[in-house]
Amino acid sequence: MKSIRIGSGLGFYGDNWQPVAASIERGGVQFIASDHLAELTLAILQKDRQCDPALGYARDVVPMLMKLWPLMREHGVRFVCNAGGLNPRGAAQAVLAAFKAKGWQARVAVVTGDDVLPRLQEAETGFDHLFTREPLAGVRERLVFANAYVGAKPIADALDAGADIVITGRVADAALFLGPLVHSLGWTLAGASSEQDLNRLAQGLTVGHLLECSGQGSGGNFGSQGAWQAIPDLAHIGYPIAEVYEDGTALITKAPQTGGLINFDTVRQQLLYEVHNPHAYFSPDAVLDMGRITLHDEGFDRVRLTGARGTAPTDTLKVVAGFRDGYKAEVTWGFSWPDAWDKAQAAQATIRTLLKDKRMAHDELYVEYPGLNSAHGALAPRPKADALNESNEIWTRLVLRTQDKTAADGFGRLFPWIGLSGPAYTCGFTGLHNTSELLGIWPTLIPRAVVESGVRVDYLEGVA
Repeated sequence: MKSIRIGSGLGFYGDNWQPVAASIERGGVQFIASDHLAELTLAILQKDRQCDPALGYARDVVPMLMKLWPLMREHGVRFVCNAGGLNPRGAAQAVLAAFKAKGWQARVAVVTGDDVLPRLQEAETGFDHLFTREPLAGVRERLVFANAYVGAKPIADALDAGADIVITGRVADAALFLGPLVHSLGWTLAGASSEQDLNRLAQGLTVGHLLECSGQGSGGNFGSQGAWQAIPDLAHIGYPIAEVYEDGTALITKAPQTGGLINFDTVRQQLLYEVHNPHAYFSPDAVLDMGRITLHDEGFDRVRLTGARGTAPTDTLKVVAGFRDGYKAEVTWGFSWPDAWDKAQAAQATIRTLLKDKRMAHDELYVEYPGLNSAHGALAPRPKADALNESNEIWTRLVLRTQDKTAADGFGRLFPWIGLSGPAYTCGFTGLHNTSELLGIWPTLIPRAVVESGVRVDYLEGVA
């Protein structure tokens, strides 16, 4: 039975690509699929684009491919990524310029059409917030980007046409992996309706979901109390690889002589990551039901995946939009023993008084205590004040959120004088001058036909 091997690339913008090289050199992969975009990442890329219209893409794609391309060429590996972000064409042009300087040639395809900002800006109704049902009207004038989650078809089309490297914008994470599977294994995607076709797509989506987070799928970030210590050699972790067969059966593994661990527990942890409803995991290509999935641990970093079930996709696609949402400024500030807790409370009260006295408009003053409750927030039990006052030090992080940039710019100036005129033994301040613009996220739905009619696959210069 025909099969292919596909390896995980990055799990986020700035992730480590050295394990990808190990998958190419020793993992027997034909494809690498690399996920550079979290919802937050689009906000980061928008700030880049505000500074320079030629940016707006995940800039790590250029140094990454400069390291990987010689290995890819030697081993016949093709590469799919969503590093294009808000500017896929700009990302491709940057890659090709770097390749040209080295005298390298590659067939590069660009997938566009996910940008739906004009649709949202022009709409008089619709596009309510997906969870709160608030109308878009409240933020429409402040929108700065809006991108739909596109499916696997344009990726498969680009590979069918011979692309070595496919650079997309905002596609569904698992679609990065499903595209190469559809291309290589001949699966039916467009118009899939039979149980066999939909179940194969569901298996492919599950593979993508298991591989989309780089080392998290092979024992990284493993949180099982008392068991995480047994994950070997995280310094040289191997990213997960899937060997996928024509019938959809998949074997999850990793390259030999790499760290990390592929077993039943590490795979099932990733399986449930960011899943709201395991019986209805929506994607542009199918709706995945995980309820009958079987994970069979074969040992030696091998877990067999079967049993995913699929149904036809909906007639809408998810959109992630971003809008200008004011400003923030933050200061972290510490006090030492004795009475560290009481000092921190007194100092915080002083800042609140100054905000009121100076009439500095703000929506929120958020306070947390690193080392005490910043990881678990309200779920972290707080010791009594007497015990906290015996602490060696208490650090406080204060974040001002405001619609007034002047208030944000002035926040840091409230603090320095307290070093000599406030409670004793200040440990120091960090972040006195760090105003930044906030971008809010607006999830919504858009008719599929509106988006897919504008999706394009283009081939840029640099074709061999």
